[in-house]
Amino acid sequence: MAFTAAVITFPGSNCDRDIAVALEAVTGAAPRRIWHGDADLPSGLDFIALPGGFSYGDYLRVGAMAAKSPIMHAVVAAAERGVPVLGICNGFQILCESGLLPGVLMRNATQRFVCRTVGLEVINTASPFTAGFAKGEVIRVPVAHHDGNYFADTPTLDSLEAEDRIAFRYAAPCNGSQRDIAGVLSANGRVLGMMPHPERAMAEVAHASLGGADGRRVFESVIASLVSA
Repeated sequence: MAFTAAVITFPGSNCDRDIAVALEAVTGAAPRRIWHGDADLPSGLDFIALPGGFSYGDYLRVGAMAAKSPIMHAVVAAAERGVPVLGICNGFQILCESGLLPGVLMRNATQRFVCRTVGLEVINTASPFTAGFAKGEVIRVPVAHHDGNYFADTPTLDSLEAEDRIAFRYAAPCNGSQRDIAGVLSANGRVLGMMPHPERAMAEVAHASLGGADGRRVFESVIASLVSA
């Protein structure tokens, strides 16, 4: 099966090339590169990625301005059709600001930039992004963010728990996120926002000096789920 992916670039994105390289490494095909000002997405896409970075310089509120970019109308429509959408770091912030995911990402509780490899506990294994993991498994993925503190009101948090929409939790406190949430899924499980960077842990086999291989499994999981669908 041919796998057609797209990577969206916003002004201030700095991980778009990283995701493009990661996707090509896993699929063997370069993804389409889409500028935020485009109005439409290519037809027949299997996967859309929103990268990390500092879209619009994080002015106003992180992700808020990017969520109003012309391309996001097409991304929201694709997500509503069931196309898997992955937002990483700033991409997670944009997904929340666009309404595709609940909650917001606030300044880290320490008021400091966090940049290190962290442990993530896999909570949900029923989504395309996580089906290749074992429930309760702890994986290692890098984080690099200043505004990764996930916040939602208590009813929303309780709903996320009840509906099994928490994809990942930090294995140890990281940035003040409520209930140590590191990744959240949409109601249909086809949209994932996560603060850690799987595209930075892309070794073919586990190797600490190469960032590990656990991030690669996120992309492999999506592809495997689409092939078997």
